[in-house]
Amino acid sequence: MGAMSPWHWAIVALVVVILFGSKKLPDAARGLGRSLRIFKSEVKEMQNDGASEPVQAPAAQLPATPAPQPVVQQPTVQADSETKAS
Repeated sequence: MGAMSPWHWAIVALVVVILFGSKKLPDAARGLGRSLRIFKSEVKEMQNDGASEPVQAPAAQLPATPAPQPVVQQPTVQADSETKAS
């Protein structure tokens, strides 16, 4: 009762084709395959990074120095030009 027969799979495939269209399905499958390949390579790379680096004690950390703040100049108001215009 729990297993799906070939007729069930055919109906599911037909519904998917009707819902998504036959043009979008190959693009979706291609995109999914690329995403899975990238994910798999990243997981493998993370495992290799973790295995190649021995566990080290944290090195003495230098105190973080804040970045120098940019100097902002305030605009100067020229009182002479305003009084002459009036």
